Amino acid sequence: MTSLRPVLLFAAVLVMLGHAPARADTLKLAVGQRGNWDTSVAELGQRAGIFKNHGLDLEILYTAGGGETQQAVLSRSVDIGVAAGTLGVLGAAAKGAPVRIIGGQTTGASDIYWYVPAASPLRTVADLAGKTVAFSTVGSSTDAVGRMAMAQYGVPFRMVATGSPPATYTQTMSGQIDVGWAAAPFGVEALRDGKTRAIFRGSDVAATRDQTVRVLLSHATVLAQKKALVVTFMTAYRETVAAMYSDDAVLKDYAAFAGIPETVARQTRDQFFPMAAIDPSRILGLAAVMEDGVRSKFMTAPLSPEQLAQVIVADQFR
Repeated sequence: MTSLRPVLLFAAVLVMLGHAPARADTLKLAVGQRGNWDTSVAELGQRAGIFKNHGLDLEILYTAGGGETQQAVLSRSVDIGVAAGTLGVLGAAAKGAPVRIIGGQTTGASDIYWYVPAASPLRTVADLAGKTVAFSTVGSSTDAVGRMAMAQYGVPFRMVATGSPPATYTQTMSGQIDVGWAAAPFGVEALRDGKTRAIFRGSDVAATRDQTVRVLLSHATVLAQKKALVVTFMTAYRETVAAMYSDDAVLKDYAAFAGIPETVARQTRDQFFPMAAIDPSRILGLAAVMEDGVRSKFMTAPLSPEQLAQVIVADQFR
């Protein structure tokens, strides 16, 4: 019988020399809206091996919207939240919640749109007075953008939380709600095939164009305990964003993950998401976000510069 002694001795030497396989550190994520291009960074980076190359293993929990994502962070069920509505996060901070913004997630709202079934008599925003208009969850970006649209157009419609795009689609097409919401790529084929019609897009709302509507966030306690890991996460996150716009293999991964044809995946990226929109280094328009927060009673007053400096710690993770 062959002795195991030489093998064991060799393994021991490898450990002593630091050549043993590295153990990946785990970070838990809550990510809003599974399958959206902008919310797929962690998934695509994981599939491409980018996070693994940085010694990270991600456990990803998908939520129905920014409100649920924020709650998962606040309860410390996860380490990092992806795609929480900026307004909801600042509103929570104003009430003393220990949330910390570690990066921008989406600037602008060109991916979000509101639609009706093709047979609906509703044609323009002016037709929406008194109608039910969907958004995902309270404090989400769709909540904020929907209310900004109401203010911009001066049309008093009734906003109703409907959850995810698939759940909203069912409610809209069955007539339970007048106007549904979605984010590309969801529903792009239905629009193309004439099953639905877009009424307005997030990019039609002027206030959103230079405004970061969703953010990456964490909990103050998590950052105190795992700051080095979060720095590494943000490095891998940026590398993944770059790959999403330069590597066709990543685009193929996205099409498979989202369950859509590659042509629709490419259309989603090229028509709805300029790379700058998901650059985590960009955090813009916070004054306008807080003004809306005060109007909507999410906040009693804007955060002071000192409070903002405590909440927005993105510079530590560049």
